[in-house]
Amino acid sequence: MDNDRKVPVVEDKPDDAMSPELTTRSLHQRLRQQEILAELGVLALQGAKFIELLNETARLTAEGLDAEFCKVLEYQPNDNRLLVRAGVGWDHGVVGKATVGADMASPAGYALHTGKPVISNHLENEERFRTPELLAEHGIRRAMNVILQGDGKPFGVLEVDSRLEGEFSEHDISFLQGAANILGMAIERQQYQRKLTEALERHEILLKEVNHRVKNSLQVVSSMLSLQATAAGDPALSARLAEASRRITTVGRAYDRLAYKADYELMELNGYLCEVSKDIMAAVAPSELIFEAVGEIQFSADRAILVALIINELASNASKYAYGDRAGGVIWAKVEPSTDRSILISVRDEGVGLPADFDPAKSKGLGTRLVMALAKQLDAEFVTQPAGIGTCVTLRVPLERIANR
Repeated sequence: MDNDRKVPVVEDKPDDAMSPELTTRSLHQRLRQQEILAELGVLALQGAKFIELLNETARLTAEGLDAEFCKVLEYQPNDNRLLVRAGVGWDHGVVGKATVGADMASPAGYALHTGKPVISNHLENEERFRTPELLAEHGIRRAMNVILQGDGKPFGVLEVDSRLEGEFSEHDISFLQGAANILGMAIERQQYQRKLTEALERHEILLKEVNHRVKNSLQVVSSMLSLQATAAGDPALSARLAEASRRITTVGRAYDRLAYKADYELMELNGYLCEVSKDIMAAVAPSELIFEAVGEIQFSADRAILVALIINELASNASKYAYGDRAGGVIWAKVEPSTDRSILISVRDEGVGLPADFDPAKSKGLGTRLVMALAKQLDAEFVTQPAGIGTCVTLRVPLERIANR
């Protein structure tokens, strides 16, 4: 906006209507106006609710100008009118419903389209503009209008009105424009935040749709393998197909729980694993899984699912092999933070234990090979520890992915 457009449009005054020197009262009013601008600035920075911010701006602006009325007018481009969005002093049913014209013959419309502040100190004698019916109905004698900017385009107009005799001056315009500028910055920020929120909501809807389709696809594959296992006619092949179906189902469930909890960057790991453990408990029955999560751990979401799958595989192996022919037993799983920017994952049982010469790197068991592969993706140290009774497997997993690996 150039300098010419900032010059206020003020009706002509008689020669004897020169502004007097500032009195003590007017000086106090100017000081109060500066305080009000500071209050509005703080209110805008605090992120007050939008309608509360509009109403408080109207109230404080009216106070700063010793006026009974003030309103925030929002431009409605489809109707070329200005809606009373918020205000103070108006009759019931005005705010949120009443409108005034936004054409150039309207004081508010002129301020909106030209960017020039408008002062009308004698509306009954006004010849430059049409006096809006709303002002006439409320007995308004004088009014000021300034443009209210928004996000890249005018939001509307901030207007102050009074029934009392007197005159608004260019000093008053400066205060009114200052209030409008503060409110305009807050409106711009809130409009930007609303657009950002809407974009994030659309993004989340798309992600949920993708996640839903991935889960459904995994369920279809799992069901096909399950049907093939039933019809195979070979017990060994049927068992392998059923095991593959179970693993795919596990991946689908772990992924589904991740998709609705993570922000796809960092997440709280133990809360996620507590949910996943409920699925593992059902999978290892009749064995009993006792899961313990210590503290809160912020962890990369894309790596969290790998941790969940490792715990699932170790618990499944313990359920199948640790207790031999016994009808299940207890399996303990624990996740806790370590002091060296890593976490410790341990799964133990009180079963028959592993052979003394057991080497997980050379194991031909599918479950162990999967754990080793997943541990490699996590840059984890995989350690089989003696448990006294049974088996204890511990992994040390760095909190962050190791560079260049």
